[in-house]
Formats: sequence, C-alpha cells, structure tokens
Amino acid sequence: MSGSMSPMGEGPFPLRVINAVAPIRVCDVGGWTDTWFSGHGNVFNIGVSPYVEVQVKVHPIGTYPDRVLLVAENFGARYTFEPATPPGHHPLLETTVAEIGVPENASVEINVYSEVPAGCSTGTSAAVAVALIGALDFLNRGRLTPYEIAMRAHHIETERLGEQSGIQDQLCAAYGGVNFIEMSSYPHASVSQLSVPNVVSWELDRRLVLLYLGHTHVSSEVHERVIARLERAGEGAPQLEQLRIAARAARDAFCAGDLAGLGRVMIENTEAQAGLHPGLVSSQARAAISIAADYGALGWKVNGAGGEGGSLSILCGPDMSAKRRLLRGLREVDPLFQIIPTSLSPQGLRVWEA
Repeated sequence: MSGSMSPMGEGPFPLRVINAVAPIRVCDVGGWTDTWFSGHGNVFNIGVSPYVEVQVKVHPIGTYPDRVLLVAENFGARYTFEPATPPGHHPLLETTVAEIGVPENASVEINVYSEVPAGCSTGTSAAVAVALIGALDFLNRGRLTPYEIAMRAHHIETERLGEQSGIQDQLCAAYGGVNFIEMSSYPHASVSQLSVPNVVSWELDRRLVLLYLGHTHVSSEVHERVIARLERAGEGAPQLEQLRIAARAARDAFCAGDLAGLGRVMIENTEAQAGLHPGLVSSQARAAISIAADYGALGWKVNGAGGEGGSLSILCGPDMSAKRRLLRGLREVDPLFQIIPTSLSPQGLRVWEA
C-alpha cells in the first residue's frame, strides 16, 4: 500500500499522473454514410469543446483491492476490477481498459468526466474511448497515431460491444478541427482537416450554438428500421447519396468562407435525415428549429443519427444581438432546453504527463 496522501487528502499520492482530453463532435453533415451499410461515404463535421477528460493516476501494485479503480464521475460510480474480469457496470470503459491494458506491476485510478450530458448525440462515448485509449497507450509507452486510436475506439464499440457505430465520431475526437472525412471502403477512411482564414473560424466559432433538447438520446426502433431499409437498398441508395453530396457541399461552402451556404446545407441535410424516417427529426427539434428560423438563423442540423432527445447545432447569422435573442427564445419555449457553451477545438486528442 502507498503510505503518503495526496495534498487534498483524496487518496494515496500517485507515482505518475497522465491526462488526456478529446473534443466532442457537432454539425455532422453526411452522417449515416460512415457506416457498414453505406459501404463508402463522406462526412463534414466539427470538433468542439467541452472536452471529455480522462486522468490516470499510477500507484504501487496492491494500493487497491484490484489493479484498476474506475471513477465514472458523471454517474457517481467508483469501483475496482481486474482488467481480465470486468464486472460490466460501464462496458465501454471496462472493455477499453481490457483492450489496451494497464502495467502488470501497478495499480491505476482512472477518472472519466464530461461536461456534456450523456446521450447528447455529440459523439461523447467515442470521445471517451479515444481519450481513454490515448491515456493508456501513453502509459504503456505505445506509439499509436490519431488514426490508429480512432480505429481502436471504433473496433471496441462495434466488434467488442456489438454497438452500431459509424467512424466519424472517433475520427473527430482524435483529430479535432473542422474535418472532411472520405470513407473509401468501410471502415477505412482519410481525414482532411479544413483550413480557412482566421476570420472564417472566428465567425463560425461565434455563431455556432449547441442546444441540448433536454432528453437523453438512445438508439431506438426507428434507427433499426432505417438501418434495415438502407441495408436492403445497398450503398447505392439515393438517400445515402444525397447525404454524401451534402457533406461535399458543406466542405466547399466552409472552405469558401460562405457561412450562409453552409447553413443552407445544414438545413438540407436535416431534411434528408427526415426523409430517411420522419422520427429522426423529433417534435422538440422542430420546435427549436422554428424558433431559430424566427430569429434569422442561417441553418440547423440535428446532431448524430437523430431521433428523440439529443441535440441540435444552430448556425446563427451575423447579428450578435439576434443570437442573444434566439438563446432567450429557446429557453422560453421549453424549460428543458439547455444551451451548452462550445468553442471550436483546432486540436483533437491531447495527452500529457503532469
């Protein structure tokens, strides 16, 4: 057992402290085309704060009853386990630890935290996996590239846990910035980080709003029906091609500094989502969209796959006071609506030792 205590009396003083942060994803134009049933696709997305945070504290072996103490701070969970026999309380976290591993001669405390509500449809679980893999890889003296980390995170969600997941969330968390993802053949892809003059980035940063619709998003029967329909239609389905085209149009508008054009593409993509199934754009999202239109917003995009709950990206116009009135209007129309403060994240995964 370690004999000394940390300065704040929060447990034994660690031998090492590894920190990792990864951004979440918003405004994913072309989402649904980064999946196994699409085969190939294009996605435009934006990495933003608030970040997922992972901290790994290394202690001498025997500090805890098992080699891993996991603290899932958002859920108030704190428990120990052996990587080879995870208990299944938080499968994504436990499976990631088992997949990447921890040193045989050490005990580790792993703390995971996010300011974004669970089920916000902003790729938070992917960002958690990317940050945790990055921290554990650093601890194990690995040399995984951002792309390799993203693919390991995707593998854990889809192959180890059997979840439905495209590749865009993991790539955005690993790379950050404004991305154009070209998936040549699932799950292989290239990532282009789009560069524009500072004034364009500053304007996008100022105008972009992330609205949590007040309810956790969970995969539903609607999603399963959409997937089954698209699987039958194959990768040449016109609905998927419409989304791929939208992603390319979003890339072109952003690179041209045309935020009004980007807003139009966001709207077109949201309606294309509704074309897959009306339930993918919920009544709450429609209420928020109506308010956004009334206050002159340039565009809006239901984040992620869509459906009940989750969140909406809104691109405001140039008038700063109109944006403030929009935010007040959103809060008034539904008390459950929550504005999540965001900022563009030019960087993706960051890992360092304190």
